[in-house]
Amino acid sequence: MPLPEVDLSLRPEEKGVESLARQIRISGRAYPLFDIAQMILQKPERHQVIFSVKKGADGKPVEPLFVCALDDTLWLAEEEAIAHVLNKHFATFYQADRTATQPPKGTYTFVAQCGMSGVILGPPNHHDYQNALRKLHAERFSRMPFDAYKARVRIVRDEEVVKKWVDDQSWKTEYVCLNLPEAVRLENMEAVEKHFRETHKDNIIKPVDSHAMNGAAARSLRSPGLVRLVRSVWEDQRRFPLQIATVLSQQFAGHGLQFFKVNKTLTHVCVARPHYLDITLTPVSEGVKQIVEYINTHPRCNRRQLIEALAPTPAAPAPEPGTAEAPAAPAAASAEPTPEQTAAIADLHWLIHEGHVIEFANGILETAKKPVPKPPKPEVKPAEAQAEVSPQTEVVPPAAAAPAEPDVMAAPAPAAESLPAQPEKPAEEAPLVEPEQAPPPAPVNEAPPAANGEVRAVPEAAPVESPS
Repeated sequence: MPLPEVDLSLRPEEKGVESLARQIRISGRAYPLFDIAQMILQKPERHQVIFSVKKGADGKPVEPLFVCALDDTLWLAEEEAIAHVLNKHFATFYQADRTATQPPKGTYTFVAQCGMSGVILGPPNHHDYQNALRKLHAERFSRMPFDAYKARVRIVRDEEVVKKWVDDQSWKTEYVCLNLPEAVRLENMEAVEKHFRETHKDNIIKPVDSHAMNGAAARSLRSPGLVRLVRSVWEDQRRFPLQIATVLSQQFAGHGLQFFKVNKTLTHVCVARPHYLDITLTPVSEGVKQIVEYINTHPRCNRRQLIEALAPTPAAPAPEPGTAEAPAAPAAASAEPTPEQTAAIADLHWLIHEGHVIEFANGILETAKKPVPKPPKPEVKPAEAQAEVSPQTEVVPPAAAAPAEPDVMAAPAPAAESLPAQPEKPAEEAPLVEPEQAPPPAPVNEAPPAANGEVRAVPEAAPVESPS
């Protein structure tokens, strides 16, 4: 069965993204963007689902959408929405009133019963039998030919079943309309549905061009077509969350975060783009110089190793002779950092937030690599340059030909590369610690990566195209 002609998109929940951005700024670590997108897809409350109608050339919806204002449910057809309201919210508008009436006259020894639903239709010779038969077929089994349905009706001679039908016929059910200036009584459900359409439908069921709901509500929809559409899109994004990652990068960029690529494939989000620090030409403190040199000479080191190497924890004093040795304190309850360790931590914090050092999600430290110089462009001889210019060609002034690099926080970013069809996850990559609130994921602009798998900075995020 084809999916409904409705556009569906997933968007990270705003509060969750704000919590994630705050965590990234505080920790200073660089996290893989697609790992965050996968984490947001894991739980429905972490993302929103947006439904939008597709419009044809005439401007009319290809397939309409209807919202029930009572419970914010979404439907593909007005008939579905009306049936839902009369089934789930019947008591809001109507009240059933049963009154005793005379039982049917005569003696009945058998009745007809629907072989599929079990509904008792009454004796075939009863005056209301044909009406009851056709009504049940129209309400529940309209897709089945009437003759085929009629063949499924069976004759039952059980005394209890016959007695139940007689008892049901001994009562008359009317429906009282609520919330109206004057009491109105309706004889049957057909009259109730007609009254609802005329009185309440326009206020309760409304057509919409788009509608957003959280992931949990979207998975609880009762419209079969929309349920299949949500499941299809969610499973597609779970395989490769390009849609979530695209929106997520835009949201992160709005919180001032930056993006870069590792090994030409894996996009990371962090507090600052990698920025090479040449300690031989830049005046820096001795502590900063020691941190950079240690990281360069100890590949894949982490923060703890760095601090212990530059500012070792002093050994615990030996117990005095004749006194009992106190039990060793657990590592978590160790003493406060020494002044030397505090200074080293402060220098490392500055290096990370300036982009000179990158601390990945798995704790590995790396320094920003020196950019590879671009090869010089071959010079064009004046005679050849003049020959290439045609009379219709406008000569661009040098200042316009090489505009200054735009401010990444004030100007729109250039067009982005397409992200890889399947992001490559580095070894020992640790998952992002989940914040207290539900988190939520989108594409980024990326500059050409450096050679030899070096970490390179990329411009600010921009919409990402789907990989071809």
